[in-house]
Amino acid sequence: MILFGSSLFFLFTIPQSERIAGASWMRPLLASGAAAVLVATLLGLVAQTGVLAGALAEAINPATFKVALTEMSFGRAGVIRIIVSGLTLTAILILRPGRVLGFISAVGGFVVCVSMAWMGHGAATKGAAGLVHLIADIFHLLAVAGWIGALVAFSLMLVQRHSTVAAMGTLARALQRFAGIGAGFVAVILATGLINSYFLVGLEHLQGLWTTRYGELLSLKIILFIAMLAFAARNRLQLAPALEHALNSGEPSRSALASLRRSILSEAAVAVFVLGLVAWLGTLAPVSNL
Repeated sequence: MILFGSSLFFLFTIPQSERIAGASWMRPLLASGAAAVLVATLLGLVAQTGVLAGALAEAINPATFKVALTEMSFGRAGVIRIIVSGLTLTAILILRPGRVLGFISAVGGFVVCVSMAWMGHGAATKGAAGLVHLIADIFHLLAVAGWIGALVAFSLMLVQRHSTVAAMGTLARALQRFAGIGAGFVAVILATGLINSYFLVGLEHLQGLWTTRYGELLSLKIILFIAMLAFAARNRLQLAPALEHALNSGEPSRSALASLRRSILSEAAVAVFVLGLVAWLGTLAPVSNL
């Protein structure tokens, strides 16, 4: 999500003339994202192979591990992530922060996010409906990655010392430019979320939203998503304009910046909790399977 969303943020919300303001955090952020994907994928492949083989010791058996990598969807998807994250990390460490690096990182993040869909429920749905479910999963992942990656970038900009009016102006303008992109992400999340809910819950199993563990966690995820929308709306309609007005009028802007910092960091904290719920949901059978 960082590779994809933070790179898009850097490319499309910060003008070329102001990108030097983001160069200080761009390389460390993207490098940490690529490295995390690489390490987590390796550990995940070993763990999943161990679960399927019935013992962790079997996961490090070359023959067993080869079968997992070549004959199972999670293994093939993992190989793709390892290759792409490794190449992306190499590019991040070699190239200077800028448009080319942002584009390479965004493409790498795109491939990683798409590969995750082949490990989800969408890939397990059969027939033509399965294709619809898989496509919805892919777009859902990409839209969420775009939103959360941008949140990470905003958070990093906000925790730095904005000692100059120019730096705060860059932040305010970035927030305004992201508004349209963010609205698009939200629309895609809502549309694909409804499609996924149709497959994972179904109209005939709506009571499962409050009678099963999967349904309870999904309901909590929806509530937290609504909270994120509320934070985002306040940032867009109230806090970002207040900061820009203070900067344009020459009024003290520290209070406006502090309010915006609290709001975006709170939104980012909720997003982390949502991702934790998603990880938990991935270990449970959906309501439609019960």
